[in-house]
Amino acid sequence: MSRNTELFQAACKHIPGGVNSPVRAFGSVGGTPPFIARGEGAYVWDADGKRYIDYVGSWGPLILGHAHPQVIEAVIQAAQNGLSFGAPTAAEIELADLLCDLLPALDQVRLVSSGTEATMSAIRLARGFTGRDKLIKFEGCYHGHADSLLVKAGSGLLTFGNPSSAGVPAAVAADTIVLPYNDVAALEAAFAENKGKIAAIIVEPFAGNMNLVKPSAEFVAAMRQLTQDDGAVLIYDEVMTGFRVGLGCAQGLHGVTPDLVTLGKVVGGGMPLAAFGGRADIMAKLAPLGPVYQAGTLSGNPVAVAAGLATLKLIRQPGFFEKLTTQTSKLVDGLNKVAKEAAETFCAQSVGGMFGVYFSATPPQSFAEVMASDRNRFNAFFHAMMDEGVYLAPSAFEAGFVSAAHTDEDIQITISTAAELLSK
Repeated sequence: MSRNTELFQAACKHIPGGVNSPVRAFGSVGGTPPFIARGEGAYVWDADGKRYIDYVGSWGPLILGHAHPQVIEAVIQAAQNGLSFGAPTAAEIELADLLCDLLPALDQVRLVSSGTEATMSAIRLARGFTGRDKLIKFEGCYHGHADSLLVKAGSGLLTFGNPSSAGVPAAVAADTIVLPYNDVAALEAAFAENKGKIAAIIVEPFAGNMNLVKPSAEFVAAMRQLTQDDGAVLIYDEVMTGFRVGLGCAQGLHGVTPDLVTLGKVVGGGMPLAAFGGRADIMAKLAPLGPVYQAGTLSGNPVAVAAGLATLKLIRQPGFFEKLTTQTSKLVDGLNKVAKEAAETFCAQSVGGMFGVYFSATPPQSFAEVMASDRNRFNAFFHAMMDEGVYLAPSAFEAGFVSAAHTDEDIQITISTAAELLSK
């Protein structure tokens, strides 16, 4: 029996499902998850000592690769001064100033400990600011596990939410309107039928939780215009895309200034840290200045802030994102080429350091199109790649990530491995 299997069986005794986050259980692809012992650069090693080229990267944060020396040193120095104080520190100011400097949408920002906390707080703030209750989200977009966000679409274009998780009261989900991603007509209809009642749109500006799905220019423009016209708040959930697709994030690529922004993953450099922020008049509603309450004992944790600051300072260096985008494009272009040569119904696409692979003829534009792809073929491909030492996200519904540590050799090995498998 492998050490991975032993650990998984032991974990199942006292940890539900053997994991502390569901996707780690390999429920979508089947099999036993590897228990990671260490990581360095573009690689991780499991409990059996097997090395993988890692395209998960802790689900996005590790844009510099695993155990970057400067990030590790910053963490060690911060930890030596104490792990947590529950009081303000100077480093929090430095990080807030840097975030507001990098993103024009941010007049003010508040640090929290997770992406779920950031999105939950941003929605509460939007509702408190507007005095409205209804929220628009899009099918296939994931914004954390707060009750009002665990909603899926039913039939029809303007479906009011039904809970997609046990334990979520129907009354909580009732104010969430779920629409198809990239459907401008459905969005316009929702605002027409709920004029003056919608507090906010929350959107993944490049969806990454139904695999990578890109928005159309018309969809982006409609979200911005409709919220402005109706007095609703536009929330860009950049927990995944923030400082992953570009230094100006997705909003910079779109040329859009959202009203509120949520950030996570990269901003913590691999540590539990996230943030939400936006327009000064909206942020002024937040306690202790205003009536919208939000708090967190470990918010702005000094060790996490140190990791985030070190990461952001490194990725803002000239040419960083141009190189990262080029490396990711090499991977995607190579995969598309070998798929064409193998006459396989397979494609890939990317934005910045984020990519998606699909067993479909063209990249999907919506959750329905994602669901129409060949997930059984993906599952087989995933396991075959893993057997050969290439670690992709264990789900057909998750984006992948390239880091600055991935070399040309890593990319070529990945393409060559995929070529062998797709030609079978």
